[in-house]
Amino acid sequence: MADSERNTTHYKLVTYEAAQGPRAGAVFDDAVFDLAEITGKPSYATMLGVLDDWAKAEPLIEAALAKKVEKGSGATPGSPLAKVRLLAPVLYPSAIFCAGANYSDHMAEMTRVFNLAPEPDPHKAGLTPWHFIKASRTVVQADARIPLPARTKMLDWEAELAAFIGRAAKNVPVAGALDYVAGYTVANDLSARDFTVRPNVPESSPFRYDWISQKSFDGACPVGPWIVPAKQIPDPQRLGIKLWVNDVLKQDSHTSKMIFSLAEQIAQLSARLTLHPGDLILTGTPAGVGMARKEFLKSGDVVRVWVEQVGELTNTLV
Repeated sequence: MADSERNTTHYKLVTYEAAQGPRAGAVFDDAVFDLAEITGKPSYATMLGVLDDWAKAEPLIEAALAKKVEKGSGATPGSPLAKVRLLAPVLYPSAIFCAGANYSDHMAEMTRVFNLAPEPDPHKAGLTPWHFIKASRTVVQADARIPLPARTKMLDWEAELAAFIGRAAKNVPVAGALDYVAGYTVANDLSARDFTVRPNVPESSPFRYDWISQKSFDGACPVGPWIVPAKQIPDPQRLGIKLWVNDVLKQDSHTSKMIFSLAEQIAQLSARLTLHPGDLILTGTPAGVGMARKEFLKSGDVVRVWVEQVGELTNTLV
């Protein structure tokens, strides 16, 4: 493999803080390069602009980075990564879809917590992937200091692999669903467990659940630090996933334990509505959440999420 092929295979997409405001960039050889500048495409100044044109943008970015390798020290230098402040990779996703109850180990964990009978295999029961929506403006970047929601006493963590859509998807088959993914990132679906249901509403009521208070408070969706292009990750169902609170391991699982694969999730969502470039899918969380342990986040806690081949996301609660 040539040096240019080896190096440009491994770059990451970021949004970084520039003098003129947030800009889309590529992390390559420990430096950040402005995507609009290196490709000559002004619309690539934002990550949504890049994703909206992903089929053309990806080869342009690869070619531009390959030229950096060919020119060597004579190439226009990027900004050292260590000196660049990274923001959430997309400010803000056009939509955020979150898979619920989607890891076999997490489902087993929660049936024990709530003293329920084990449920049958959802596939054999004829069920399909189930998602809820998280507000786009809840997204914050890696290293963000996240204020504890004022009223919650039960703030929980949920490590997740997340995928950004790179082209419009409508009624796509499972077999071709991953072709619509531009890349992967790390997410933490923070959840206020004491606001799962509305107080004083009967258990039998279809209006009992409070998804906004539980899932969409300010800072509820840390994402980042970057997007790894999908071609760099051949199989999203073969990745380790872990979460630590204050360096104590809480979640330690594998994406092979998803009940419904990412491809199945994309197919199901696209059967209901058109997925658009920039849409973000959080694919579910494994066992080890705070609810199962009766442990919840407090001010000063540092939460670190790692997904194999993708990266690490760290945030502090304040």
